[in-house]
Amino acid sequence: MKKPLERLLRDACERAIQGGELVTTTLPPLFLSVPKGADHGDLASNVAMMLARGEKKKPRDIAEAIVRNLRDEAGLLDQVEIAGPGFINFRFAPSYWWQCLRDCEAAGDGYGRSTIGEGRRVQIEFVSANPTGPLHVGHARGAVTGNALALLLRATGHEVTREYYINDAGNQMEMLGASTYARYATHCGQETPLPEGGYPGDYLIDVAASIEASEGRRYLDVEPGEARAALRDHAGALLLDQIRHDVATLNIQFDEFVSEKKLRADGLVATTLEDLVTAGFVYDAEGARWFRSTEFGDDKDRPVVKSGGEFTYFAADIAYHRQKYARGFHRIIDVWGADHHGHVPRMKAAMQALGLDPAVLEVVLVQVVHLTRNGEPVRMGKRAGEFVMLRDLVEDVGADAATFFLLMRKSDAQLDFDLELAKRQSSDNPVFYVQYAHARIASVLRQAAEGGIDRAAVAGADPARLTEPEELALIRRLAQFPETVEASAVELEPHRTVFFLMELAGDFHRYYTRTRILGDDRELVAARLLLAVNVQKVVRVGLDMLGIGAPETM
Repeated sequence: MKKPLERLLRDACERAIQGGELVTTTLPPLFLSVPKGADHGDLASNVAMMLARGEKKKPRDIAEAIVRNLRDEAGLLDQVEIAGPGFINFRFAPSYWWQCLRDCEAAGDGYGRSTIGEGRRVQIEFVSANPTGPLHVGHARGAVTGNALALLLRATGHEVTREYYINDAGNQMEMLGASTYARYATHCGQETPLPEGGYPGDYLIDVAASIEASEGRRYLDVEPGEARAALRDHAGALLLDQIRHDVATLNIQFDEFVSEKKLRADGLVATTLEDLVTAGFVYDAEGARWFRSTEFGDDKDRPVVKSGGEFTYFAADIAYHRQKYARGFHRIIDVWGADHHGHVPRMKAAMQALGLDPAVLEVVLVQVVHLTRNGEPVRMGKRAGEFVMLRDLVEDVGADAATFFLLMRKSDAQLDFDLELAKRQSSDNPVFYVQYAHARIASVLRQAAEGGIDRAAVAGADPARLTEPEELALIRRLAQFPETVEASAVELEPHRTVFFLMELAGDFHRYYTRTRILGDDRELVAARLLLAVNVQKVVRVGLDMLGIGAPETM
């Protein structure tokens, strides 16, 4: 919607410069925005105010010069006016909107997709929870955010790899082995308390029972250290399988799983550390080894080797991210919990210390989720210990509702998730409201087919029969979809597409309530069905880009 007008506006500015009405030699970015009120037109520009200081003129005088030089030979515009201190407001002609609807129809399910990514390779790492317990609701938000980003980036021409980093080494895995041993021994009749700091969730009772069912009681006869190590590996594998299953319930599949344990075994962590030593960014103190992150603005240096000689998680993360660069990705995107915000600058510092471009690494922070039921906080689930499990959320409200609600706010804003609202089949429930628009149009199309109006007749309809303000407003909304998808992908903000779908659904439901789509004037009916079928398509395509289904009936 903005691109043809940007060209007209730029040409007008250049004519004004050539004619001596403007003295600037370099035009600023010609930002066009959608006015808050429809009475201010379809798009507005503040270019006159941006040029005012350099021109040493009043913005309105500059705006008048630009408007005088507009050449709308294609007849895109119906009205151009100067408002307030110098805004230029544009209103498109109905013929422009009719052509937009034709373009939307001609594009099919490719509408909204683009090639702005130019095939650039993007890696998105998300979830990456330690395989020491089931995924919880916080992981769910990171999961759907990472998956939506992958889908949106693919829709805009990027080659995307979805990756899960398995933290299967270090102290937390050792604690998993000790905790599983206690549950296993107790399950086998030898009451054994959990170790101090062990994992308290009842889920390990199930894990222990599963191991006993497959392996019997043989670990009771093995040296305890060896038994804990074996049970650590058994439990880690079982819990990772559960994690794969849990994300699959949200229609998420990972392309790659990378093991921290393997990175260490392959020597990548040790090699990376030695390269940092050679570059002068690691020193020894207090029996440990430290990365000089303060040289890159961090508040203190960070340990990479503990006093006992073990690598820290930070050291392994540095090696893992270095490996990402080595695989040739143009963009590396991490989706992390907001509690990792302090980790962002030091990871970028480590990449810079290794001679890599820190700008390639982008981090999307995901804030916490507060579950409520009719406004009251939801009690934590005992089977997980101190959190509500992802699988319980999906079982309660369904995958589509869970995904939609978790994407409804910008990822770095805290989110209140009302479980009862997510299940409600009414216009109060935003995911129901959007999906119902798709199902409602499917019902209208079935009625039309029964009346002898098939899809071919709809495709050949004349959009010029659509003259009602609500109809032109709906087309205007459809025309915003490609730019919304691009912005969602470029800014890594899937909530923009969620908001768009809510607005589109609202526009259609109001139009449906006020307008008789099926009637006696078959040409008008076909035109209105053409509008409806493209609204349905955009709802379906938009939901698909978020990992959400679009039902035909509800």
